[in-house]
Amino acid sequence: MTTKRLIGIFLSAVVLAGPPALAAEKGSAAQLDGEARVALNDLYANTPAAKALGQKATAILVFPKVTKAGFVIGGQYGEGALLKGGKSAGYYSTTGASYGLQAGAQTYGYAMFFMNEKAVGQLDKAQGFEVGIGPSVVVMDEGMARSTTTTTMKDDIYAFIFSQKGLMAGIGLQGNKISRIDPK
Repeated sequence: MTTKRLIGIFLSAVVLAGPPALAAEKGSAAQLDGEARVALNDLYANTPAAKALGQKATAILVFPKVTKAGFVIGGQYGEGALLKGGKSAGYYSTTGASYGLQAGAQTYGYAMFFMNEKAVGQLDKAQGFEVGIGPSVVVMDEGMARSTTTTTMKDDIYAFIFSQKGLMAGIGLQGNKISRIDPK
């Protein structure tokens, strides 16, 4: 078996099983709701383009806190809420694994703005939504968010990363999966 194949098998196993070392105690539905709403309001206050996009989105999946750590092999985990019409419509976890030249730890949040029902429907297909497979996801950085208007946005999903703390540096292969959860 080649090294690339072993790395692929390992990354697949970690993404499917979730990185247990990063999985803190599950939050309650009420806790996830509150944290997601606070995080989204903070994002809106700091990024006007996100607020404008939120008014057009079919649903918004908010992960208020994702923890990522690694040294050569890394993982990430976070939990969030899907907001649809101002109400929680489901709860999800994000898990990921990476392999490569990397070291550090960080926390951050991210929000995914689903612009149509077809994109929202991808969340619950098969064994979870794999970022990079299926609908197109555009990650908005600060410069792009400033120069984009809601009339120029034509993709299925837009993602904003916010509240980054810590330092994680490196390059490598990474996979990320979003799966439905049932909080307490």
